[in-house]
Amino acid sequence: MTVAGVVQVLGAALVLLAGVGLLRLPDALTRASAVSKAAVLGVGLVLLGVLLDRPDLRTSAVVLAILVLHVLTVPLSGLAIGTAGYAAGAARPPATTLDEPAAEGLPSQAPPSDG
Repeated sequence: MTVAGVVQVLGAALVLLAGVGLLRLPDALTRASAVSKAAVLGVGLVLLGVLLDRPDLRTSAVVLAILVLHVLTVPLSGLAIGTAGYAAGAARPPATTLDEPAAEGLPSQAPPSDG
């Protein structure tokens, strides 16, 4: 297997890990955070693998454009989903004790869930 193939498989594994996070994490806020981080890293590695496999100018331009747009949009959408979930009063597990938005004066619609 080439270096490009190894990098692409690592990227795909991170995207798979993001999918597992959707199923295993306890609440919407941690799911949004974990998925956005793993997806950015995973897709970035897949794109790097594509670039290593075909290092021409056209491929470089397309990969760079995709990477820039992906890095700019995915973390912001994860933040927006988390903020909307918090504002809507999404249930938080009892283990979640830190509530930074409430400390800054941003009220939640509902108290934390009991489980």
